[in-house]
Amino acid sequence: MHQRENDHPLIDNPREDTMKHHLTAGFLAAALLGGTAAAHPLDGLTGEEISRATQILRDSGEADEQTLYPLIELKEPPKSEVLAFDGENAPDRRVIVDYATPEGFRRATVNLTSGEVEETAPTEGQPMVLFDEFLSAMKIAVADDRMVAGLEKRGVTPDQAFCLPLTAGNFLTPEYAGKRLMKVPCYEAPQESSNWYAKPLEGLYAVVDLAERTVIEVIDEDPIAKPTDPWGYTEDEIAERVPLREMGNPPQLSQPGGPNFTLNDGLVEWDMWRFRFRTDKRPGLVLSNIDVKDGDDWRSVLYQAHLSEVFVPYMDPSEGWYWRTYMDSGEYGFGLFLTPLRKNVDCPAYATFLPAIVNDDAGNALEIPDAICIFERALGDPAWRHFEVFAQGEGRFVPAEGRPETELVVRSASEVGNYDYLIDYRFKTNGDIYIKIGASGLDAVKGVESTSMDDPTAAEDTKYGTLIAPHLVAANHDHYFNFRLDFDIDRPENMASTLDIVPAQDLPDVPRKSMWAVSEDMADSELDARYTFSALKPRYFHVMNGGRKTDLGHHPSYMIHHGSVAYGPYDFDNDPPFKRNRYLEYSLWNTVYDPDQRYAGGTFAMQSDGSDTLAQWVEDDQSLKDADIVSWFTAGFHHIPRVEDWPVMSTDWKTIHLMPMNFFGMNPAATLRLPQGADAPEADAAAPTDAGEAAETARTSEDGDEATTE
Repeated sequence: MHQRENDHPLIDNPREDTMKHHLTAGFLAAALLGGTAAAHPLDGLTGEEISRATQILRDSGEADEQTLYPLIELKEPPKSEVLAFDGENAPDRRVIVDYATPEGFRRATVNLTSGEVEETAPTEGQPMVLFDEFLSAMKIAVADDRMVAGLEKRGVTPDQAFCLPLTAGNFLTPEYAGKRLMKVPCYEAPQESSNWYAKPLEGLYAVVDLAERTVIEVIDEDPIAKPTDPWGYTEDEIAERVPLREMGNPPQLSQPGGPNFTLNDGLVEWDMWRFRFRTDKRPGLVLSNIDVKDGDDWRSVLYQAHLSEVFVPYMDPSEGWYWRTYMDSGEYGFGLFLTPLRKNVDCPAYATFLPAIVNDDAGNALEIPDAICIFERALGDPAWRHFEVFAQGEGRFVPAEGRPETELVVRSASEVGNYDYLIDYRFKTNGDIYIKIGASGLDAVKGVESTSMDDPTAAEDTKYGTLIAPHLVAANHDHYFNFRLDFDIDRPENMASTLDIVPAQDLPDVPRKSMWAVSEDMADSELDARYTFSALKPRYFHVMNGGRKTDLGHHPSYMIHHGSVAYGPYDFDNDPPFKRNRYLEYSLWNTVYDPDQRYAGGTFAMQSDGSDTLAQWVEDDQSLKDADIVSWFTAGFHHIPRVEDWPVMSTDWKTIHLMPMNFFGMNPAATLRLPQGADAPEADAAAPTDAGEAAETARTSEDGDEATTE
């Protein structure tokens, strides 16, 4: 893995230019990007800093011009130094660098400020996949005689095939111990179609050793009927299949006066919020120093929030599918696969579009244009309202009092294989934060004999999935998104507890026989603070500042108000993919802050064995009393595919909802101003003439049935 080929390792034919374009879509050609050192300790790496890191390694003799770099990432300064930063005396800028050598991968800590390599050692696992490895694995697979024969049996030549390298997982098999592997299934490459996944060549897979650059195994099962429909999804392709809808008068989002937020060197300020953002190669978007304004005071809510891991296990036990248990962030990189956002599709045209900078394989800066968009929008909903019927009177109509809801959205989108994932951070004017995950793209499909559920093969073909088109089954699978939420409620030292809805005890002698009460359960330690959530046992989790009280005597806190959670019949002790992702056992975990614990699936996710995960970290069982608490929340869903997912999926949004709990002195959204154009309608001539008549109207509906007011 030390030497890099001069040319991209693709077979020389015209179709591969298209394939190469598809695989590199969204990426600008690697270039050194100028810039000065970041002004804030948590700002993202500049192009100049990425270049300097690799130059320092070369100058030290650790690297040369041919070295490949899976990861160059900011090494954050100690939290105490960041919080003490005064805008002038910045701590040293350091980066973590994973790089390839003839002896294997190494990880270095490089001090950009001093120009020194402070530490270097062999990696304790497999780093993220290099883009070069994707391209190499394609070439290696289709050049193997066994794969060529398998393709020919399916009526396809190597130059007509699109063979997609996928991470192979780790099933603790001795013969693969220590190897860096990908498995490579193939598709018939599209001729004119936009859909690269519509024609799987089922039953043919190569196992590629990336370090040795060889095919170590080929699985070639009996060929089955090959799908023939190209299933393109562009507007022209759909119009050839079915009539398009009439062109309507689309509603528009606009902001003629320009944005109300300010953007200054990675710092965003909007309404009651301010925060910093950057992009890292592994998690993608990272938000830091999230503060909210309470009167004249800026108060800390979150020190940092970012994606920790994505786990997508498929539920088909066949030879070609059981290993598909992807850790999309740790193996591939949500930052590397950020894609340019499209105006009026991904974001409103008036949004502010910003690039992301990550490193490419050669250690150069790679700019992904329009990778982030920031915009505010009116939702067309009330932030709050109340119509007071008793305020009405003769000749007087008092309209509903209320304010419109607006929000600030920070959005990115990563394409990892066939799926597109949007990650939103949505800030509300009432102090709420929504983390939204949108899943779209294409189902992963396998080729089958069946063309209809009436076929004799259908029952077996659809045992672990859904027939979504002739000869195509989409396998059942899951999506899990773990986020690292470093709460600092006014200060790093916090406490944690749950508010559980429980049956009320010792009710007085009244006709009511069943009521509920709230039971607060303080979390003593890390093992004590692992939680599941269920509608059958309502529970709310919050992190509080035990050293501060509001005017009413409450400890201010922020609450995780549920979220999209999913559980399954998983064997976390014996099934290797779930052992590697054991954080799924609970939706919420809590740990004491450790700067080296950033990713729930471990520092090195690719082919990990489960020994370095969130589930192992909590075994220390540190106290959470007045501790710097980091919460880890997993939003997930089971995906039973349906015909409506094909040929492209509607975006399905999942949620993590953070909300203030006795943090403010009142509803902060009460201070919103009534916008122009919120004029009250003219009083109805039949309006109630006095409060008494209004009350009577409220009591009796038009059909004579009794109504109630609350």
